[in-house]
Amino acid sequence: MLELLTFENLVAFLTLTALEIVLGIDNIVFVVVITGRLHENVRDKARRLGLAMAMITRILLLLGISLIMRLTAPLFSVFEHAVTGRDLVLLLGGLFLVAKATFEIHDKIEGTGAAELPKKAAASYLTAVVQIAILDIVFSLDSVITAVGMVQYVPIMVLAIVAAVAVMLLFSGPVSRFVNCHPTIQMLAFSFLILVGVFLMAEGLGKHIDRGYIYSAMAFSLLVELLNIRMRKVAG
Repeated sequence: MLELLTFENLVAFLTLTALEIVLGIDNIVFVVVITGRLHENVRDKARRLGLAMAMITRILLLLGISLIMRLTAPLFSVFEHAVTGRDLVLLLGGLFLVAKATFEIHDKIEGTGAAELPKKAAASYLTAVVQIAILDIVFSLDSVITAVGMVQYVPIMVLAIVAAVAVMLLFSGPVSRFVNCHPTIQMLAFSFLILVGVFLMAEGLGKHIDRGYIYSAMAFSLLVELLNIRMRKVAG
């Protein structure tokens, strides 16, 4: 135990926690979007459950490091590209995100209204939980592979994941309320999901895209929309 209490491990813990938070941005956006359709009484509960499931999923994947390593082994080749289990998971996850975000945008524009929501409350809650559970696996892959590559000791990885999820839980509430109060921000979040979905599909097809470009585009778009919201308030 004492061998874990070193300066090197402390630096590794802080660095990995920061990386887990950054890599978890996609997860937060997805959880906020999915839970935004739920009734206000269960929205916070579903969001906390979703992030808790993300933490459990990442820890379980860490404990199955041998499985994660097998996911990076080639399964077959397509046009000289070696396809791995990770590629398939990312490709399917990306397709799901694009389809889900497109459906949500269509529903916002051509939706049937709020009259049907009470009838679908229980089903929507269950559906949201299942969708969060499935996509948690996709979002967890890169963060777990990063953790395995950075840190030698599993306890350090687990502590970093727990700390990162705690930070995400702290900020997910205000983020969720802000998104749900501003329809244009909701539409922007759906667009982010399409962007992330395309990114995942590109990764699954062997085309690496630096995450910095994705996050920069998201940050710039969000900044512009925040300025628009501020301008509308001043004009109103």
